[in-house]
Amino acid sequence: MNLLAIETATEACSVALVHGETLVARSELAPRRHAERVLPMADELLAEAGIGRHALDGIAVGRGPGAFTGVRLAISLAQGMAMALDVPVVTVSSLAALALEAPEDDAAILAVIDARMGEIYAASYRRDHDGSLVAMDDERVCTAESLSLPQASAWHVVGSGWGTYADALGRHVGNALRSADGHCYPQARHVATLAVGEFKAGRALAPELALPVYLRDKVALTLAEQGR
Repeated sequence: MNLLAIETATEACSVALVHGETLVARSELAPRRHAERVLPMADELLAEAGIGRHALDGIAVGRGPGAFTGVRLAISLAQGMAMALDVPVVTVSSLAALALEAPEDDAAILAVIDARMGEIYAASYRRDHDGSLVAMDDERVCTAESLSLPQASAWHVVGSGWGTYADALGRHVGNALRSADGHCYPQARHVATLAVGEFKAGRALAPELALPVYLRDKVALTLAEQGR
């Protein structure tokens, strides 16, 4: 299988390529430069693998939640490339991809992205016996203070939400916190890993059915809400 994966839902711009049994990836922090960097990064990976775009069997994409412009960019690129190549698309939760940044053990994982405007995008996962991710609750947007978590004896917390709201999130996990990293972002290599299973299970989509997930439809605070 030749599968190209794209993830641009946060500050990190990343692309990955599954080529047979090999996975290669490029990633860089490139705020506001995703549109400039993502296709050159993809072409670099294809050249490294010695294949052209027409050798791709599918496109995988991080569908959000995350920054509106970044999520739209990734979905638009995935749809456009898939339509041009006549291949299917698999959409992967950017929070699930982020969760795979956590250490691999029996602790539950809280994936949390800073959603700006005083809110976070969050979802909880655990690893199954085969290493696959199992969702413990639904993806949601909320304040760090109002977040509710399922029961777990230990937690890893990953994502920019921890970097911004460590105090509030720390109160939720308390002594069950095993590790926390606020400098993790969803990565295309994890989008690719999750997407391979979806492709093999026959859950790929026609390009026009690959849709973004925003969780909220508001992109900015009004002046009144900003206290101006």
